[in-house]
Amino acid sequence: MPARLNLVILGKQGAGKGTQCKRLASIYALPHVSTGDILRAAVKAGTPLGREVASVLEAGALVSDDLVIKLVEERLEEPDARKGALLDGFPRTLAQAEALERLLGGDGIKLCIDLEVPTGLVTERLSSRRVCQECGAIYRDSDIEAISGTCEKCGGDVIQRADDRPEAIRQRLEAYERDTEPLLAFYESRGLLASVNGDQSPDDVTDAIQAAVSARGLA
Repeated sequence: MPARLNLVILGKQGAGKGTQCKRLASIYALPHVSTGDILRAAVKAGTPLGREVASVLEAGALVSDDLVIKLVEERLEEPDARKGALLDGFPRTLAQAEALERLLGGDGIKLCIDLEVPTGLVTERLSSRRVCQECGAIYRDSDIEAISGTCEKCGGDVIQRADDRPEAIRQRLEAYERDTEPLLAFYESRGLLASVNGDQSPDDVTDAIQAAVSARGLA
């Protein structure tokens, strides 16, 4: 494996990026760097920044590039990211992608995986998603009926996040089409884009991603 294996995982909200990053983190021994998790931690901490982030997330909008870039830069400087990272939710805009190139320099992005999932399917996934407030475990609304809204893993409360409600979902998908889809052309022009069908079993998606990585001689 190269000294640094930096992979960008793109896809609409609900495409399965988080699920696949957790699997790939184990396979490649790389940290899963999720800007969503970083931002939600700030919200939970109740800091002034966290309160500012909360209002943005509840509206289904995107946090400013400058703030996200700073958070990611700090994360990539941590010891566990020395060999690379799985970037989930970053970059989301061309400005962020260009900033990431400047930040990583010669150890830049090795591959960008685009998880292709139809809009109707991701909308269904998001609207039925429930999340544990304590450990972040993800459930479907049918699961919650069986466990009475309590997380089976830690006993925490399982809720529907504000950004998984219908209006927020619509706004998030519109923001993705406007701000993030242009990144596909950005990475394709650099010969770094690999598309994977995300509308299949999680195991099959993982296998397809590993095949794409291996095809580039990265692992």
